[in-house]
Formats: sequence, C-alpha cells, structure tokens
Amino acid sequence: MSKSTSTPIHGESASLVPYLVMLATPLFFSSNLIFGRLAIPEVAPFTLAFIRWTAAALILTPWVMREWAPARAFVTGHPRHWLLLGFLGMWICGGIVYLGLEYTTATNGTLIYTTSPLIILIIERLFFGRPVTGREIAGIIIGFLGVAVIVLRGEPQALLSLRLNTGDLLFVVAAISWAAYSVLLRKNRPEGLNTLSQFGVVAAAGAVLLMPMALWEFLSGARMPVTTTAWGGIAGIVFFASLLAFSGFQYGIARLGAATAGIFMYLLPPYGVALAVLVLGEPFHPYHLVGIATVLTGLIMATAKRPRTRADTR
Repeated sequence: MSKSTSTPIHGESASLVPYLVMLATPLFFSSNLIFGRLAIPEVAPFTLAFIRWTAAALILTPWVMREWAPARAFVTGHPRHWLLLGFLGMWICGGIVYLGLEYTTATNGTLIYTTSPLIILIIERLFFGRPVTGREIAGIIIGFLGVAVIVLRGEPQALLSLRLNTGDLLFVVAAISWAAYSVLLRKNRPEGLNTLSQFGVVAAAGAVLLMPMALWEFLSGARMPVTTTAWGGIAGIVFFASLLAFSGFQYGIARLGAATAGIFMYLLPPYGVALAVLVLGEPFHPYHLVGIATVLTGLIMATAKRPRTRADTR
C-alpha cells in the first residue's frame, strides 16, 4: 500500500463520514456469506464465483483502462503472480467458499474466516522473517482455540471420531488462502496501479481461472441462476460484498489510516453471525458465543498495536 493511501487526511478524518463508512464496511464484507447462502441452493458454487468476479472486473474496467499501460505491464510481465493472486483470492476464496456453504452455516464460515489476520502473522514469520512477540503468539493460540471450538461444535470428542464438517474444513483452507493472498498483495504491489485498478486486474485473473470450472458445471447440468432469488443474491454479492466492501475499506485507510481502519474489521464476527441468525434464521449455539469471544480475544491480542513508549520517540 502506498504512503498516499495509508496516511490519514485530517480534514476529512475529523468528520463522522469516514467512521460511518468503516462501521458499514465490515457489514458489507459479512454479507458475502449471507448472499452466498441464499444463492447457493440455486447456483453452482464455481458458477456463482465466476459471475461475481466477471461482473466486478467488467464494472472496474474504466479504472483499469485509465491505467492501461501499467496494468498490461503487470499482467504480461508477471503472469504467474497475477494468476496466483486470482487463484488464492478469487478461485479458492470464491468457488471453494461457496462450495463450503453447501455443507456448513454462514455463522461457522464467518467465524473461521475471521482468523485470517492470525494466519497472516504466521506466514510473515515463516516466509519473511517477521519478528513475532509473545503477546502475538498468545493471541494466535487463543484465536485458533476459538476456531477449534467452532469446528468441533463444542465437542472435543469429535476430533477422536473424525466427525469434522467438510464445509468447516473448506473454510479453514479459504482462511489460509485469503491470508496468503493478502500477504502477496501487500508485499508485491504492482507499480503505477491505484487500488481500484489493481482490484479490477486481479478480479479478471479470478474470472479467467474460474471459467473452466463454471463451464464444466454448465455442461454437466449443474444449478444455473434462473430465479429472482438467485440473481438477487448474485447482485448483492457483486454490489455489497465486492464493490462497496473493498472500496469502503480503501476509503477508510485513506481517510483514517491503516491501523484505525483495521480496528473496525473486528466487527466482522458479530456482524456476520447477527446477519446469519436474523436473515437466514440459522441457530445460535453456546459454542458460537464461546467461539466469538475466543477468536476476538485472540485477534485483538495478536493484531493490536503496541503502545508507544518514550524510547520509541527518541
């Protein structure tokens, strides 16, 4: 992320607008699994992901065209990196996520997905030598204990009998994939591309990679979107969970700074679970409450910024 997008703009940060945007942004992100859960009974998972990212890429085409030279240089000069971002961020965190929703609830998926920041810390430590503090290690352990509570549904004996939900395990894979995507995006930002242009280029990579699976689903007679419910779910995913969520987060970073904007993302678990319960009518079990509390505790411990001391200012 460039310095220009991570430095707060003080004139606007003093108003309520950036804070209101950031209060809504985690809600938009959370809506992906809600709209996905509504659409998936009527749309095959990879077809749903293909339509989502194709639509997003087409909508963002004007921004890409304004920076066509650096966009083309990125795609042709770094094709493996471009396709890897599309595979991690759109193929796995698209088709595999929607496939997971065929087996598990949006509540479980939301809570498992929330651990991506913890996985980012692990990836940066293992592959980039990032130092990890004792507090961060404790937060990572606590966060993953929360995931264990959710995956095992509060029943440790499920591990012994291998009664693990396929959908929950797919969401674990998706959380790891999103963490890897985030690290690669941060470490290897294409030069000359602003956020929306870069998002459009990577969305196009996702659409290209999802096309073969979507075509296979179509030829095999899988579920295709034909009803108002299906297209309404797709529209919600494209507009709210893709365009508004990503642009809102980048707006928050630009106006408030990355650290402040990141704090609002702690709202993902309560927003996602509340939507799943209120909109989808999913049951809320005691282990969900334990999972939320444990995951949030781990997240805050692992990702909260260390207070500055006098030594830091010298």
